[in-house]
Amino acid sequence: MPTLSVRELRASDLDRLIAYWTTAEPDFLTGMGVDLSKMPAREQWEEMLSKQLSQSYQEKQSYAVIWEADGEPVGHSNVSKIEYGEKAYMHLHLWQSGVRRRGMGVELVRRSLPFYFNNLHLKTLYCEPYALNPAPNKTLQKVGFQLFDTYIGVPGWLNFEQPVNVWRLTRAEFEAL
Repeated sequence: MPTLSVRELRASDLDRLIAYWTTAEPDFLTGMGVDLSKMPAREQWEEMLSKQLSQSYQEKQSYAVIWEADGEPVGHSNVSKIEYGEKAYMHLHLWQSGVRRRGMGVELVRRSLPFYFNNLHLKTLYCEPYALNPAPNKTLQKVGFQLFDTYIGVPGWLNFEQPVNVWRLTRAEFEAL
């Protein structure tokens, strides 16, 4: 197993993170629940991501951390729909197929949690993966999230209508991990 680490997003990460979205195979994106017709252009991605680099934690609408294996970026996690001091919604992304299904996701998510709970002063962290995408659902369960709800809807601005699992982790549960 490689040495895993998590750090905040830097300007030097933008090209790699944007390439994840803009060069991914359509079938891969659809498998995550992405509506391809809603995919922003590269410039829009750059504007959205650059904005969060200059904002305080209290101002952020999105907040990303970079996942590393042996010092190399291999993915990211971010939260959106942030209500500072209350709640946020987490997203999980391993960038290359070669690093998926190797057991790293659980540890990378665990290492991401302090960034979200401590920097955003969250009481509750949610994650709403596509119910038909087994990887994030298994990962969240292994980390200690509780399945809170299931619904049919559009969980995020980039998604199509889909079955959604709502996973929840409270601050007390996070502190007990």
